[in-house]
Amino acid sequence: MKQIVYDQLRELDYFKIRDYLDENVEKGTLEGIYQVDLPPGLHSRTQAEHARCQGFYFAVNLDRNQVAFELLIRSRQVLRCSCIGYATPEQRDYIFAFADQVLEDLGIRI
Repeated sequence: MKQIVYDQLRELDYFKIRDYLDENVEKGTLEGIYQVDLPPGLHSRTQAEHARCQGFYFAVNLDRNQVAFELLIRSRQVLRCSCIGYATPEQRDYIFAFADQVLEDLGIRI
């Protein structure tokens, strides 16, 4: 899995990130998994054409030691389709910016 990982979190950082994600992002079905919506303006051509597969998101996986921002763009509607895949360069930039903004907003320096 391609992902952006910030590891060696301090305990306080873990709680800050968890609280932020709990308040601002949709929780997944598993503990520590979050789903961040991908703005429609960032959909690839294939994703834009697949109306039945929209909305798209990327996952954030948080545990006590690290936070990982996955670079796989998933559909909320289907598990397998040609529109599901690794982030385009623009989507990847968005994920990096999102990750950096969360840490900056929380005053976490990694």
